[in-house]
Amino acid sequence: MEKRDFLKSPVRHIDIKTIDAVPIVEAMKGMSFSARDLAEGAEIYDRMLRDRSCVVILTLAGSTSAAGCMDIYTDMVRHNMVDVVVATGASIVDMDFFEALGFRHYQGTPQTDDRLLRSLYIDRIYDTYIDEEQLQVCDRTVCEIADALPPRPYSSREFIAEMGRWLTNHAKKQNSLIQVAYEKDVPIFCPAFSDCSAGFGLVLHQYKNPKDHCSIDSVKDFRELTMIKMAVDTTGLFMIGGGVPKNFAQDTVICAEILGREVPMHKYAVQITVADVRDGGCSGSTLKEATSWGKVDGSYEKMIYAEATMALPLIAAYVYQKGAWRRRKKWRLARLFKEKG
Repeated sequence: MEKRDFLKSPVRHIDIKTIDAVPIVEAMKGMSFSARDLAEGAEIYDRMLRDRSCVVILTLAGSTSAAGCMDIYTDMVRHNMVDVVVATGASIVDMDFFEALGFRHYQGTPQTDDRLLRSLYIDRIYDTYIDEEQLQVCDRTVCEIADALPPRPYSSREFIAEMGRWLTNHAKKQNSLIQVAYEKDVPIFCPAFSDCSAGFGLVLHQYKNPKDHCSIDSVKDFRELTMIKMAVDTTGLFMIGGGVPKNFAQDTVICAEILGREVPMHKYAVQITVADVRDGGCSGSTLKEATSWGKVDGSYEKMIYAEATMALPLIAAYVYQKGAWRRRKKWRLARLFKEKG
């Protein structure tokens, strides 16, 4: 078999704008188990958007973008349903930026010969395939962007904004999260930015420029996100998966306290996860548990134990169709850092 035999069925990203999920989610409110959890979580997310003082922070971990949810995140930013994004580097670079370069993810199967895939330079994410040669183009493109920037430390937010600026002139796919966020002044943070194609690209950049080069300052990331929390007070978290993005966003409350500012805990929080709580891991820690740390107010919180590619389209479509985003303030929080230089 040849590479083209595997890379022939592109993943099609779902369009929440074409789906009226309101009736089914409303019906789920009268059910039990995960259905009712999903409906209650959707209602809390809608409440965030109706709270005129609330800034919504999307945290994103896992591979839902590659699996067909990529356009959901873009629409959430474009239609003022999200004000800040905190994500893994893979979601932002290996998936979103990768497709903005004109490449695709492909439907596959976990029941395959991974040694054969390796010989063909095909990477597998469960049942989804990526062309490794195209992914290395993504790596080198990040290097090219870094080569053109003044050598200094950047927060991931700053560097991703430069990627968005670059895409305004070079994107082959216009509907990327990075580009739309750049155009809408929605900051994107990747607190573990080197753990993706950006890492490979920046290593190549520094290898070529050992004395004067760009680097990523993860402490600056933390400080900048905490500045947002201190500037707006009322915040809501909408979390896909867990990991570093979840903890990073929650920790801003504690960081503000360390800086001498008493700020409210995150008022709203919804998490979609399949992680188990019993091993004590961060991804599985409940939002109720986060209250003990002073991170999340327990008044409006909901854990939704479901696989995100099934739960997210219903929730996002429900909130989109309810339309609270039409009357929201456009926070444009990236401008907070432009003003401060």
